[in-house]
Amino acid sequence: MARSRHAFDVRHQSGFPTIALTCFFLLYLPIATLVVYAFNSGTSIATWEGLSLRWFQAAWNNDKVIDASLRSIQIATCAAVIATAVATMAAIATTRTRPYRGLNAKYAFINMPLMVPEIVVAVALLIFFSRIKVATGYSGLGYLIAAHTAFCIPFAYLPIRARLETMDLSLETAAADLYASPWQAFRRVTLPLLWPGILAGLMLAFVISLDDVVITEFVKSGGQDTLPTYMLGQLRRVVTPEMNAISTVFLLLSIAIVTIFFFVSRKRS
Repeated sequence: MARSRHAFDVRHQSGFPTIALTCFFLLYLPIATLVVYAFNSGTSIATWEGLSLRWFQAAWNNDKVIDASLRSIQIATCAAVIATAVATMAAIATTRTRPYRGLNAKYAFINMPLMVPEIVVAVALLIFFSRIKVATGYSGLGYLIAAHTAFCIPFAYLPIRARLETMDLSLETAAADLYASPWQAFRRVTLPLLWPGILAGLMLAFVISLDDVVITEFVKSGGQDTLPTYMLGQLRRVVTPEMNAISTVFLLLSIAIVTIFFFVSRKRS
């Protein structure tokens, strides 16, 4: 029986480790190259001229980079928090109920931004928000936060719903049998068990918002560049290792977020 199980285990298939390592190597080689050339002392992104922190210092002293970075973090934080809160309520409403006609339509509606091309969403938001801008005269960051929130909701919804579907309903039922109100059962039973899914949804929504270019490019007003749109504009003019340095910093930020989430979720488990 053990041999039969091993026969269908992909890890024991001939050549699988080699193929897996090759795929990982090809996937991470461009990222490693970007990080290495962020420390290049020269102005070329293709010719190594020595080790230096010159471009990190240049990025740190670039007011436009600092402003765009802070704006990106501000928008991503607001959008991720709002999207996660909405996704949590939507996930509870669509999983803690008996199946009924129209439930699948609600799933499709919530996940619509994942299925519709992003350029279509961007153009629709551009038309919608342009009408509001004309009517109200407001052109602040609220439009970018609203657009990012709408786009990030399904990304936060999927891990939260997956977590809810694997949770044992008997614990919530036992809390109700012990005269706990729905809010008490949610706060003391559901929420602690759901927390890893909420963290995963929040992290995913934050990264998606932080990385977005298409929707931001269409919705933003003048002087509202985020870091991705600023970098896109710079790449159209001149490419220097400063872009590598900025990308390296945000790569380290992403790794830090994933590491923190890993340790927090493992501690709760």
